[in-house]
Amino acid sequence: MYTKEEASAIRHKFWTSFGLYMTPVPSFSNEKVNWVNYKTGIKGIFFKMDVDKSSASVAIEIRLPNTELQHQYFYTFTKFANQLIEISGSNWVMDKDYVNEYDQNISKIFIDIKGVNIFNQNDWPVIITFLKKNIIALDNFWNEYKPAFEIL
Repeated sequence: MYTKEEASAIRHKFWTSFGLYMTPVPSFSNEKVNWVNYKTGIKGIFFKMDVDKSSASVAIEIRLPNTELQHQYFYTFTKFANQLIEISGSNWVMDKDYVNEYDQNISKIFIDIKGVNIFNQNDWPVIITFLKKNIIALDNFWNEYKPAFEIL
């Protein structure tokens, strides 16, 4: 078991390692991007990566005070679900009414892997490979389909 400080240091080391690993990787549009804190350019739409002691995930989170607009964004993503699957090579879970850890109703589209642990450095190559593949796929998808979200 780790103290809060030790756990925080391990998480920081992981995300720093991931960030350094991804630094030379350009975005699909050939621009430099901060992969750990990916900016979608659309208010309320976030690309998030998370790793804990049992899983890793990459997600599109839609969080807006206007639930109707949030759901419009979500439905727009569902229209392009086949394209996202084709680009990423994976099936994504789509949840229009997801309740997050802060008890907020958001819309979430995600993919995850189980059985990996951020506190086990031997799992880091698997986690990094998973995160890299899927955040790059999201960047590729976003480069192509972002204009459909800009008009909402």
